Parts: sequence; C-alpha cells; structure tokens
Amino acid sequence: MPAEVLEDPLRVRFVFSSGTECMIRFPGLARTPLLEQLAAGLAYLAVPHGGLDAPASAAGYRARIGQLVRWLDRAGFTGRVGDLTVSHLVGFWRSGSPQTEAATRQLLRSVDRHVVALRPEVREVLAGNALQPRRKSAYPPLAPYSDTEWDRLIACCRRVITTARGGHHAALAAAAAGQDPASAGWSRENVLWLLHRDGPLTKERIAERLGVGTAQISKWGGASHLARALFVTRDVVVAYRLLLGAMSGIVPDGIDELDLSDIDWAGDTTVLLAYIKDRTGPESLNLPRPAVMVLRQWLAHSAELRRFVPEPIRDRLWVSFSPMGDKWRISAPSLGPASSARFVVHSGLVDDRGAPFSVHKGRIRTTFHARRDKSRWTGRTTIDPNHSARVEGDHYLAAPTPAQRDALEAIVEQAQGDLVRRSLAPLVIATDTAQTATSLPETVSQLGLGDEVLRELLGGRRDVFTAACIDPLAGLHGPAGKPCPARPWVCLLCPLALFAPRHLPNLLRLKAFFARQFNQMTASQFLAVFGAYAQRLDEILPLFAPALIAAATAAVQDSDAELPLRAEETTG
Repeated sequence: MPAEVLEDPLRVRFVFSSGTECMIRFPGLARTPLLEQLAAGLAYLAVPHGGLDAPASAAGYRARIGQLVRWLDRAGFTGRVGDLTVSHLVGFWRSGSPQTEAATRQLLRSVDRHVVALRPEVREVLAGNALQPRRKSAYPPLAPYSDTEWDRLIACCRRVITTARGGHHAALAAAAAGQDPASAGWSRENVLWLLHRDGPLTKERIAERLGVGTAQISKWGGASHLARALFVTRDVVVAYRLLLGAMSGIVPDGIDELDLSDIDWAGDTTVLLAYIKDRTGPESLNLPRPAVMVLRQWLAHSAELRRFVPEPIRDRLWVSFSPMGDKWRISAPSLGPASSARFVVHSGLVDDRGAPFSVHKGRIRTTFHARRDKSRWTGRTTIDPNHSARVEGDHYLAAPTPAQRDALEAIVEQAQGDLVRRSLAPLVIATDTAQTATSLPETVSQLGLGDEVLRELLGGRRDVFTAACIDPLAGLHGPAGKPCPARPWVCLLCPLALFAPRHLPNLLRLKAFFARQFNQMTASQFLAVFGAYAQRLDEILPLFAPALIAAATAAVQDSDAELPLRAEETTG
C-alpha cells in the first residue's frame, strides 16, 4: 500500500509512485492518542487518497505535526483530535507561518475524512479561508535566456559533443588497429586496444598487466589521456544533459534521474520518455525529433563505457568516466551546480556581458517554453497541466518574447471583440415584405448597406441556415475571402446576421436541438458549449409575432435530420 502506520515505535512508511520508500518517525514526541490520529491522517495524505508523493513533502508534514503537538502540550491540551476547538487552532496558526497553517489544515482535513470526525465548527473553519494567506514567493520568476545566450549555450554543447565524438571514433579506430602491448610493446594503438578490451585501468593494473613497474608507465606517458578519448567524461555528460533539456523542456530532476528502462522506442525517430517529477510523480513525454537525435547520439557515445559500468548503476542513463590522476572512477554523476560550473570554465562559455555563463537547468526549461511562439499553440490553457494559470504566468509569461507578446495581444483583441459582439442587439425584421426596408433606416445607416445588398438580404439570396448574412466572405469566423465555415448556432451571436420570419423554422429547430443537447450533457458542459447561443435565441424569438412562431412550429419535427450537423454533434 502507498502508506501505512507501523507500531512500536510509532512511524509511517511511504512507498511513492517513483518506487522510493520513506520512513517518517516521531522522535522526541510522546506517544498519545493525538499523535496516533495525526500519524494516521498523514498516511492518508499519500497518493491515491491525497497528493503527497515525495519524501521532502512527507518530512515537511512530520515537522508540522511536531509543531502542533508541542504547542498544544504547552497550552495544556490533553485530548484527541476530535476534542480540538477553534480557539486551539486559531492560536496555533497565529503563532506559526502561512506554510504551517496550510499544511496543518490539509492534515486535519485528512484526519476528519479518514480517521475521526472533528467538531462541526472546526470543520467549518478548516473549509474556510486561511488566516494567514500564503504570500507570493519573494523569488522573481526565472527569466528566459536571451536569444544570443541561448544560441551560444546550444552551440557550446554541440561543439563539446562533436569534439568528443570525433575523438571517440578516432580512438575506436586506433584500438581496432592495435595489439596486446604485453607482446607488441607500448604504443597509442596498443594501449587503446587494451583499454577497449579491459576497460579503464589504473596505472598499477596496466603495470601488472605488462610486467613492468609503475615508474615505467609514467615514463611512457600513462594512459589517462587515452581513456578520456575512449570513454565519456563528466563534461561530455553535462553537455548531453543540457542539450537534451534544451531540446525537450523536461523538468531538470526528471532528466537527472533517468534510467535506460524509461526509454520506450516506438520506431527509429519516436521515443516515449517516462520520468519522475518530484513535485507530482510519474510523467511521460513524446520527445521532439531534435531531442530524439540527442538521446540516440548519447546512447551510441556511451556504449563503450557502459560495458564496464558496475551492476548497481548499469541501468542509469547518465554514466561517466572520471580520471583522478593515476586513479579513475566510473559513476552515475550528480549533475549539480558544481558540474555545470566546471563545464562553463572548461568550455569558456560566457553570457551577453562577457561573464561566465550562469547555467540554471530550471531556466533552460523556462526558455524552452518561452521560445514557443503562437505557431506552436495547441489549444491548451497551460503549458504544464500541473501548473495553475498564475504559476504559468509568473514563470513563462513574465518575460515574453516579441512573438509571444504579439500572440498574447491577438488573443486579448479577439476576446474583447467577442465581448463587444455579444453585447450588440440582434438584427431582426418583423416581416418579409419589401416595405420593411423603409422601416429600418437606422439599421441601414448603421450597417452602411447599399440598396442592392438590402434587396438581396430581404429577398433571401444571402440566406444561410439560421439567418441572412450581410457578408459571407468577411472572414469573421474563418479566412477572409472564403465562405464562412461557422456552425449554424454561431450566427446567433454574429453581428453580420439578419433574422427574418422565413428563418423561424430553422431557429425553432435549433432551439429543439439545444433542448436535446441539454438533456444529454451536464449543466456546466452545456453552458460552456451552447449557453451563450441558447440565451441569444431566447432573446430573438420573442421579437416575432406569436402567430408567426405558431405557424413555424408546425414545420418542426424535433429531429437531428433537420439540421446540417456533423457526426460528433448529433444527439442520442
């Protein structure tokens, strides 16, 4: 199970979705019914009951439990969770931080839901607003790298990789031409032959293998420089790792912890990559083609070293050979700030000011998303479904690129236009007679219509399904100059639509369609999809005489066949 409470001593054991385990203990706290109930509530916070899915989060809740228990003990409280009063909680929350209040609210709600019922007034307070709202982070949002810095970073990573691959291929070719140095003597080709066959060897091992002293190996120049060419080193790993992040936008902790088993090849150019995001748990991504190329290059480049990787880390994606004088080590490196700083120094990478480049893996992810302009828009309201709109705005829109700024302004303009159009009253004529034109001087002046256009509107030559259209090629709902592709109900809110009595049968058929859709959709779904159109239809129909509506009603059969619907729009 994801979490369980264990006895003697009291502790909570977690198994997170990443496969890692965590044991939360309560040293220094006396075992009381209060602590036992809080520990049970903590266990129920784990997935799937709650959202707790990381060791750091579990440790944070353990600290809040300690704060609450000690505060209640000082206040003289000796009861259980069900005995807590509003005054107890308010006093504790006032003495702590907003983060402490938020965590204990979540914990007590879990206790109330799964362990023991709280007092009604306490439950009401837990459901209300926080006494100390969590303040916005004092840290400014990560700004994306400038275009020149981004291009410089990508070019540097590719240069390091290209140089290392060239040396690697040359070393493999030399190894293929070499022989056993024990019999053929010391040479570059022969030493590479030995390293290719036996893996990285220390100076002592090589001396033992050749039957000479270590001083002689040093005199010959050693083998570390040759091993660096044959096997991937830490700087090369950093270059591949940064380039994969720049090409895919995966969270930094997800890339750092990748295993070979996380790579699911679905062809030569398609990869589904599974990774663990510490804040939310397992996720997956269909890698973009440039990221697939980086991953393929890395697997080929590291294959030589991977043959000699020890079993505990053999499945890790990132492995490196680290020469240390006459010694060496094969490891799954922790690619932290120190590794990035060494990479910057060794590669000579600088920022726009000429200072050493500041590599921030989270900022690389921010830049990846910031460089997506409106041509890459997919319709999703957020870049990452785990983010709120506020978080996305702070991290990805605080420093938009010019293309993003244009896209945002276009979206705002479109939304403002929609609001203006919805506020306009519908254009309705009461009869089909030619004399109607003389009764609409204000409408004719407002629309700027000529006599010929008005005659076509009144005569039905500009009719669409629901109304007469003033200009079907205006491009309001599609490309300008081409027939409007809007669905029949969109005309209800279109400022170019003119409604006449001859349109009443189709308007009533549309009203019946809305009623059928309402019966098969939830109220929230219907309001989101058809709500505005149904409301406008209720405004239009009363403008016609009751006798005209009654006559048109007789022609309505309440069937989908009466409307030009697509297959997915039909009702059951």
